[in-house]
Amino acid sequence: MAAATRKSRPERREEPLSRERIVEAAIELLDTAGEAGLTFRALAQRLATGPGAIYWHVTGKDELLGAATEAVVADAMAAGVTGPTPRDAVRSVALGVFDAIDAHPWIGTQLARAPAQSPLLRIFEHLGRQVQALGVPHAAHFTAASTLLNYVLGVGGQNAANARSSQRQDTTRAEFLGEVSTAWSNLDPEEYAFTRSVAGQLRDHDDREEFLAGIDLILAGIAGITGVTARP
Repeated sequence: MAAATRKSRPERREEPLSRERIVEAAIELLDTAGEAGLTFRALAQRLATGPGAIYWHVTGKDELLGAATEAVVADAMAAGVTGPTPRDAVRSVALGVFDAIDAHPWIGTQLARAPAQSPLLRIFEHLGRQVQALGVPHAAHFTAASTLLNYVLGVGGQNAANARSSQRQDTTRAEFLGEVSTAWSNLDPEEYAFTRSVAGQLRDHDDREEFLAGIDLILAGIAGITGVTARP
């Protein structure tokens, strides 16, 4: 009698560990646990491997944070490097970075920490090329591009900080802004006359619309340098 044969099953193959896979897992971990939660032990557990296998691809946490930031920024740039006009391209790049910081709040800190490294330079380069295309005089290139960059990082970072505060307090964005708006309204009317006057605007504003309105103000100023009329 012939021995019963076991049904053959397709061999299960796990996806090989690669630098790209490690970076992707690191981004997921950073999004859920923040920078403090990114440890090689937690990453190894997520990847179902040992820390030693990860060290084969990256030397440490700093390199991993840099690679994760680079990947997020590269994705943001890929969607916004072109536009019908230089002004449109600036708005597209700026909004792409703003949305990236909103989705991955930790990259704002990383970009501020390493101003000489490639993720930040990638953004600066794209903005600078559009500044050139707008006809800004060479002597004002650095100032114009830096102003745009600092606005994008500053507002994006503040928006992310507000979101984190809202999460820590277990409130919605509307509730968080409502509380801050109320606090502004109750400030001393002589010492904080202006802040009190815009308290309602803080409560009701849309983050992305307000961000783009600020970009448009900067572009209007750049247009004043070049003599080109900015579109509303």
